[in-house]
Amino acid sequence: MSDLSSQFEAAADAVKTLKQRPDDETLLSLYAYYKQGSTGDVQGRRPGLFDFKGSAKYAAWERLRGMESDKAKQAYVDLVERLASA
Repeated sequence: MSDLSSQFEAAADAVKTLKQRPDDETLLSLYAYYKQGSTGDVQGRRPGLFDFKGSAKYAAWERLRGMESDKAKQAYVDLVERLASA
């Protein structure tokens, strides 16, 4: 396992223990970076009109379409580190 993958997994664990809950936009960024880093480009159908939470998550992930997995992983690690030090 690469060093970045180890950092990514550690950040995924660390995000669960943040002292303060991030705002909704930051949560969407965390979700999108995590999904892009772990799965790649957005998959599946866009959630229905009245699934507001699902639609927001899908849209956040879709905005990262084409971003390389390693770049998404690094962005996720960086964001979690900023949140943990705040």
